[in-house]
Amino acid sequence: MHHVIVGAGPAGVIAAETLRKKSPNDSITLIGDEPYPAYSRMALPYLMAGDVAEDGTYLRHAENHFESLEINVLNDSVSQVHPADHSISLKDGTGISFDRLLLATGASAIRPPIGGMDSPRVHNCWTLTDAHRILSEVKAGDRVVLLGAGFIGCIVLQALVEMKLELTVIELADRMLARMMDGPGGNMIERWCQAKGVKVRTGTAAKNVVEKNDSLEIELGDGSSIVADHIVCAAGVRSNTGFLEGSGIKTDAGVLVDWNLKTNIDNVFAAGDVAQGPDRSTGEQQVHAIQPTASEHGRVAACQMAGDPMPYGGSLSMNVLNTLGLITSSFGLWDGIDGGDSTRVEDQPHNRYLRLEFRDDVLVGALAIGLTQHVGILRGLVQTGVRLGEWKKRLMSDPSQIMHAYLAKVQGTRA
Repeated sequence: MHHVIVGAGPAGVIAAETLRKKSPNDSITLIGDEPYPAYSRMALPYLMAGDVAEDGTYLRHAENHFESLEINVLNDSVSQVHPADHSISLKDGTGISFDRLLLATGASAIRPPIGGMDSPRVHNCWTLTDAHRILSEVKAGDRVVLLGAGFIGCIVLQALVEMKLELTVIELADRMLARMMDGPGGNMIERWCQAKGVKVRTGTAAKNVVEKNDSLEIELGDGSSIVADHIVCAAGVRSNTGFLEGSGIKTDAGVLVDWNLKTNIDNVFAAGDVAQGPDRSTGEQQVHAIQPTASEHGRVAACQMAGDPMPYGGSLSMNVLNTLGLITSSFGLWDGIDGGDSTRVEDQPHNRYLRLEFRDDVLVGALAIGLTQHVGILRGLVQTGVRLGEWKKRLMSDPSQIMHAYLAKVQGTRA
């Protein structure tokens, strides 16, 4: 049996290692299209900030890690998939046959469709090559505009501040972290960043970029403009599915997969940022481009490929973020459901906020700011779907009792 894994990020690496454990006699090929050892994109801001060396971004540190597991690693990219022939075509013109195929090709950074974004002073921050370029071209004291204040944007923001840059953040949405925070939460984070010396402009769109006198002028939708030395673009990512055109493998925002991470084609699976699979909270197929989901996808898909199916309960929308020292988190249906109940408590002077969302007596979503001790508890309650009984009423009147509810209903201790 020959297993081929396309993509050497967390999903692909964990899948390869799991397959080796489950299928010690099978052949495994892992294909990555970047000229580096397998690495974590989430570690790149730490590299930029000087907190880790380049090898600190690597997923596995032993030089012969894959060789010792008899996993064949290729540096190439896939140009086409031929399910009927059980083969793939590589960009170098060669082909590889497979018995089972895992698509773990991840996602790529996108840029807003506005003029001037092809300037050499505009940078992405998604690959190790991007990080090298920023470190070599952007210097302390430079004026930098960060386009995007979503999850990735705020991770990059942390690194740019530590690089001692003059930073302005431009966000199209009406608040920072719009996909993981409500209005009060997003506004609290914005005020926090501004107090740390970061200029933030939400509800604002960049309309055009013009090079002038060794700098960039960013024209905004409200008629104003900002002059900068560099732009760092964190405006989102898109699943890498283009190479599947004509393959018959169904795609939408990503590769569509079922509860077993199988595509519509026998013996073809998908995992990680490219997989559009079931959401635990809704049952709908969604792309959850976060590393915990990628890691779990890799394990589950490998077990399926090895013929040792592992239960998969769907992915959970979850984000935990440190923005200049302020810890934020959100889980599940944090913005609530129709007919559900909601409660929240806010402490603006101390930058603390907690919001809970219920379906009957089950916690289906939550978000928190400045409450680090609640992160694991909120995730556990949302993920397990435990019925809270009388504790639901207590939490509605006092959300801060969430720790006691968790101990009583999940850990089984008396409150």
